[in-house]
Amino acid sequence: MSVVTRSAVPAASPQKREVTVLRDVFDPVGLDALPWERWEEPGRAGVDVHRLYLTDGPDPGAAMITRMAPGAHGDLHEHLGHEVILVLEGELLNDNGDCYRTGDLVVERPGSVHQVSTETGCTVLGVRHAPTRLVT
Repeated sequence: MSVVTRSAVPAASPQKREVTVLRDVFDPVGLDALPWERWEEPGRAGVDVHRLYLTDGPDPGAAMITRMAPGAHGDLHEHLGHEVILVLEGELLNDNGDCYRTGDLVVERPGSVHQVSTETGCTVLGVRHAPTRLVT
């Protein structure tokens, strides 16, 4: 996968803008080329992340590509805003019994509480419009 960040000048506008392009996100070899960092957090195990952006403000949103090793799980959390998840590879299990596979798009609504895991491993694109709150 190639990651391209460049200033672009749209044809209709003379203003420059920053553009980040991740090519071939459905290609496991391309995903391996991303810089990954361990996502250390209480209740979370076996998860790496490639952060795309984090917004400013009191309720920051974020976009990230998350890779979960076989047997990995997230924490039990409540969504304070919408979250969109696109499964890029593997299977993601939701604690309500749902199984999401490559190409599935999932929308979690504000107030939803859940915990995700994987038996086989998976990689997902996640976009959160607001942070989550850990549920204990």
